[in-house]
Amino acid sequence: MASLRQHLTKKGYKRIKLNPVGTGHLKFEARINGVSGEFILDTGASNTCIGFEDLEHFKLFAEESEVKAAGAGAIDMLTQISQDNLIEIDNWSTKDVSIVLFDLSHVNQALINHEANPVSGIIGADILKKGKAVIDYQYNCLYLK
Repeated sequence: MASLRQHLTKKGYKRIKLNPVGTGHLKFEARINGVSGEFILDTGASNTCIGFEDLEHFKLFAEESEVKAAGAGAIDMLTQISQDNLIEIDNWSTKDVSIVLFDLSHVNQALINHEANPVSGIIGADILKKGKAVIDYQYNCLYLK
């Protein structure tokens, strides 16, 4: 019987190693518009998000957004949106991605409180859906097609 890894690799999936952090999140490196950063994987986040402070760092052009963000412990947060971005995770990539910008300080404070380094953002369900994601929690891996 083939392993999950063998099965997905044969089907053209790319394997990305994830690193567990103290909050229970899984962290990994991704590139937004060619610029590297650390991100957490969040299956409960509908959109990929980056903190306002990293707007220029990731070469984002932001517009005001009507969308109010809500997350663990925070609701009705103001957001901006940046469209037509390139996201690369290891050797997988996708174009034309919309990224939500909002105040990421509550996320990073939670990471710092658990002795983990802050992150540039969150990779959400939008990217997971685009990549037909499979998450292997046993081996801390993400597979994207």
